[in-house]
Amino acid sequence: MIALLKGELEHKTPNLVVLDVNGVGYRVFIPLSTFYKLPKEKEKVCLEVYTYVREDCISLFGFLTKEERVLFEHLISVTKIGPKLALNILSGISSSDLKTAIAASDIVTLSGIPGIGRKTAERLVYELREKIQVMPIERHKAESSAAELTNQILDDVISALTNLGYSKIEAEKAAKDAFSNCGKRGESASVETVLKESLKMLGKWK
Repeated sequence: MIALLKGELEHKTPNLVVLDVNGVGYRVFIPLSTFYKLPKEKEKVCLEVYTYVREDCISLFGFLTKEERVLFEHLISVTKIGPKLALNILSGISSSDLKTAIAASDIVTLSGIPGIGRKTAERLVYELREKIQVMPIERHKAESSAAELTNQILDDVISALTNLGYSKIEAEKAAKDAFSNCGKRGESASVETVLKESLKMLGKWK
């Protein structure tokens, strides 16, 4: 099983990367939380990898941190949660907030993650609460302010949303509304926070 890949970032999109390892290109699926922190294309990167094997396919899932890989493994152990939904969960909420919500049995927060309903949120709590409670919970500060990067943030969020299949009109409206909501709440806007807010809004519009 492949557990780690280190090589040159040949190509990246919000949901997958192609990693060149000694001339061999590996297609690796990633959550948005990993995409945010990837270096530029053609630069070196190291990914923690989970190898998912089925009778009809072998898929690789990559993460920049061991913490996210472990969380991914916990998530796919939950009844009716496969790799795709597990990536959606990690894309819709930070690792620390996810662990906090599960440990606190916060069904409301978990149900607000795109693709997660109340029943799935309840299963997450029931099946993972004890495992999550033994994992450390860390908080991370936002890295940039809205005033400095407003236009770049909106461009990056719109690009990410269109790559995920949303129309440009949907993406632009969601990004602008999400950016505005962050400001109203007094939050420091970043690509990560605005994209997460946009995905929540788009999930409610569907």
